[in-house]
Amino acid sequence: MAHFDTEYQRLEASYNDSPPGEENLLVHVPEGLKSQWHHIENLDLFFQRVYNLHQKNGFTCMLLGEIFELVQLVFVVAFTVFLANCVDYDILFANKMVNHTDSSKVTLPDAFLPVDVCSSRIRDNVLGICIMVISGVFWLHRLIKFIYNICCYWEIRSFYTNALKMSMADLPYFTWQEVQARIVEIQKEHQICIHKKELTELDIYHRILRFKNYMVAMVNKSLLPVPFRLPMLGDAVFYTRGLKYNFELIFFWGPGSLFENEWSLKPEYKRGGNRQELADKLSSRILWIGVANLLLCPVVLIWQILYAFFSYTEVIKREPGSLGARCWSLYGRCYLRHFNELDHELMSRLSKGYKASSKYMNCFMSPLCTVVAKNVAFFAGSILAVLIALTIYDEDVLAVEHVLTSITLLGVCITVCRSFIPDKHLVFCPEQLLKGILAHIHYMPDHWQGNAHRYETRDEFSQLFQYKAVFILEELLSPMITPFILIFCLRRKSLEIIDFFRNFTVEVVGVGDTCSFAQMDVRQHGHPAWMSAGKTEASIYQQAEDGKTELSLMHFAITNPQWQPPRESTHFISQLKEKVQREATGGQQGVLSENHIFTSIQSMQSESEPRSLIANLLVGPPSLASLHLGRDSSITNHASGVGASDGSLANHASGVGGSDGASALRSLSPLSTSQHLRGSFTSSRPSHNDSARGRAMAGSGTDARTASSGSSAWEGQLTSLVLSEYASTEMSIHALYMHELHKQQSRGELSRHTWHREDSDESSESVPEDAEAPRSLPRSNTFPSAASAQQEGAPLQSSTQRHYGGTIDSLGGGSRTAPRLSRLPMGGWAEEAQAGRQHDPVPEEGSEDELPPHIHKVT
Repeated sequence: MAHFDTEYQRLEASYNDSPPGEENLLVHVPEGLKSQWHHIENLDLFFQRVYNLHQKNGFTCMLLGEIFELVQLVFVVAFTVFLANCVDYDILFANKMVNHTDSSKVTLPDAFLPVDVCSSRIRDNVLGICIMVISGVFWLHRLIKFIYNICCYWEIRSFYTNALKMSMADLPYFTWQEVQARIVEIQKEHQICIHKKELTELDIYHRILRFKNYMVAMVNKSLLPVPFRLPMLGDAVFYTRGLKYNFELIFFWGPGSLFENEWSLKPEYKRGGNRQELADKLSSRILWIGVANLLLCPVVLIWQILYAFFSYTEVIKREPGSLGARCWSLYGRCYLRHFNELDHELMSRLSKGYKASSKYMNCFMSPLCTVVAKNVAFFAGSILAVLIALTIYDEDVLAVEHVLTSITLLGVCITVCRSFIPDKHLVFCPEQLLKGILAHIHYMPDHWQGNAHRYETRDEFSQLFQYKAVFILEELLSPMITPFILIFCLRRKSLEIIDFFRNFTVEVVGVGDTCSFAQMDVRQHGHPAWMSAGKTEASIYQQAEDGKTELSLMHFAITNPQWQPPRESTHFISQLKEKVQREATGGQQGVLSENHIFTSIQSMQSESEPRSLIANLLVGPPSLASLHLGRDSSITNHASGVGASDGSLANHASGVGGSDGASALRSLSPLSTSQHLRGSFTSSRPSHNDSARGRAMAGSGTDARTASSGSSAWEGQLTSLVLSEYASTEMSIHALYMHELHKQQSRGELSRHTWHREDSDESSESVPEDAEAPRSLPRSNTFPSAASAQQEGAPLQSSTQRHYGGTIDSLGGGSRTAPRLSRLPMGGWAEEAQAGRQHDPVPEEGSEDELPPHIHKVT
C-alpha cells in the first residue's frame, strides 16, 4: 500500500522581505569595522534573552528573581528535613509534659530536638538522604545554570545600554514594540544577522517563538495533547507543565531530539523515504523518556506536594475562596494562542476576557447546590457566630481544645458555600457573554454558536477556563499520569509527528527552519470558510483550523503596524478592513439587514464597561481625533470643533465621510492612531528619545511601558495604554466580524458536514472512515466536505490547485466542484492530481547550511 511521502521542498516562498537580488546575500564587514554585536551566532537564544530581560524589568530584577529561586529550593528541602527529623511533636501537641525550672509555659524551642539527636535521625532516614542527594544534584545544576545565565544576561544588559541606548532604569517604561523597533534599526549598523541586510518584525518573532509556533500548530491540527476518556466523566484533555516539558524535551532540545540546534531540523527528518524508521526511533525514545519519568515519579511527586503546600497554604488560609476562582488552563492558552504571539500579548488578551468568562461560568450554578449551600452556610454561620461572641466575651475560650480549629474550618466552609451561591443580580444571558468572551479570546468551536446555554458547551469551555483547584490537582497528579501518557498514548502518534515536522517545516533565509503555519500565509494555509476562499491553495490537510491563519495574520499586522506583509496577505487584510468599514457605514445609514459588523458589535454590549472603546467609538461616538489628554491626566472628549483643520484621523481614510462610526473604524488603524496620539500627547513637552518615539506603539501587551522617564513617565504610560486599547479593540472587532461572517457562510452551505480526525493506528497509514472526535474538546466543526476517499498515500500537492471541496466563495466567486480526495496521515486529504509545478532551488550559502538533495529554501 502506498504511503504519504514528500521531500523537504514543501512550500513555495510565501514572501520575500529582502531587497531584490539580495535574497542570498552574505554581508561582509571589514574586520576593523565589526562591532561587538556583529554576526551573533545563536540569534534565537539572543532574542529570547533580550525579550526575557525586558519582561523581567531589567537586570537587577531578573538577578534577584534568580537568586530567590535558588534560595527557595534550599529552604523547601531544608525546612522539610527539619520538620521530619528535628521536631518533638508530642511536646508540640501537649502529649508530653516538660519540666521547667524557671517557667511553667511551654515555648517553641522546647519542641526542638537536640542537635545530636536530630543529626542521628537524619542519618538513619534513608529516604530523606536520597531526596537530599537528588535535590542537591538538581540544585548544583541550577546554580551552574544560574552563573551561566548571569554572564549571558550581563551581555544582554550591555546590548541594551550600548547598542539600543536604553538604560536599565528606563527599561520598565519601554514597550516591547519600541525595543523591537530599535533592534530592527541597529541591524543596518551592527549586522546582527549577516544573512540579511534588514531584519523584520516577523524575523524576530520567528526566532523567539520558533518552538512555541510548532506547539500551537500541533494543537491546532489536533495532534497534541492526546485526549482520553475517563469513567463517569467522559472525554477529557490532560496538559500540565510537566507534560509540556516532556513534549519540548522530546521534540526540540533534549538529547536525540528532532532538531540539531535551535534553528535547524535534522536533515534525516526532512526526507520522506525513511519515515517509518524515524517513527520507530522516535517511539523508542518516547518509551525511554516515559520510563525515566516513571522512575523519577516519587521524587517529583514529593517535590510537587511540598511546593504546592508551601505556596498555597497561606493563600487558602487568607482567601479560602481562591480555590473556587478560575484560571486559563495550560491547554487553553495553547489552543487560544495566535501564531507569532508573545507571552505578554497572549496574557493581556486572556486577562481582558477573564471577567466575562467568570460571569459565563457562574451562569450555570446548580439550583440544587445553591439550596444546599445556603442552608449549610446558615448552620455553619450560626455556630461560628456563637464561638466568635464567646471569644469576644472571654478570650480564654480560645484556650479550649479545638475551638480555634473549629473557627477556622467553619470560616472555610462558609466561604466555599458562598462560591456556590450566585449573585442575585446576575442576569442569565450566556449567548451575549460568550460573544463578549470571543471578542478577546478570538477562537471558539462552531458548535458553541447558539448553544451557549447548554451544559455541554459549559463543560467544554471549562477545559479552557478551569478551577484553580483543578489546576493544582492536575499539577500534583502530573508526575503519576505523564509517564503513562507518554508510553501508551504519545508513542502511537510517532509517525504522525514525523510527518508533521516534515510537511510543515520550511527554511526561511536568515531565520532557519520554522513552522510553515507561522508564515501566516493565507495562500498556503488559509481556510476557505474563513474569508480565504479564492485566495488559498491549501488542501484540507494543509489548512489551519478555526481560522487560525487568518486571525493570526490580522493580530500580527495590528500589533506590528510597521510590518510589511506579503502581497496575498496584504490583499486579504485590505479586503477585510474594507468590508468592515463598508458594513459599518451601511449600518450608520440604516442598512442593518445581514450586517455582520453591527451584529458583532451588539453582541459585545453586555460585556463591555460603560466607557468601553467599543461602546463609545462604534455605537454613535465622536471620532478618535477628539480624544486628548487633559491636565488631570484623564482622557477627555472634545466633540466640538473637530474637523479637517484639526487633523482628525477620519480624514486619513478615504471613501466614506460624514459617518462618525465609519470614521472611528477607519481611524482605528494602529499606525495613524499612534502618530496622531503621539503628536497630541507630546506636543506640549520636549521629546525624550525621539528615535524611539517616532515608532508606532500599537502593541497589545500588559506592560504599558514607554520611553518616558522621570516626571513624564505617567504620560508615556498613559499613551501606551490608550494605543494598546485601540489595537486590542480593533482586533476584537475584526475577530467578531470574521466569526459572524463565517457563521453566516456556514449556514448557507447545506452540503457541509462535520469532519473529524480519529487517532490512526500505530502505522499511521490508514484512518478509519467514520472518524468522530470527542465533543468535549474544543475542536473545529467546520471542515469542508470530502468526496469519497480513494487509496491512501497520495503525495501532498503543490499549491497550483484549489484544495477545498463543495465550498461557496462568498467574497466574490461561485461554487466550486469538489475534487477527488485521498487519505493522508493525520486525517488529512489531498487531491489525486499530480503536482504541476516544480520549485527552483535557491543556491546554498555555506557548509553549515548543507541540505539533502531536492531541498529548497523559503526566501
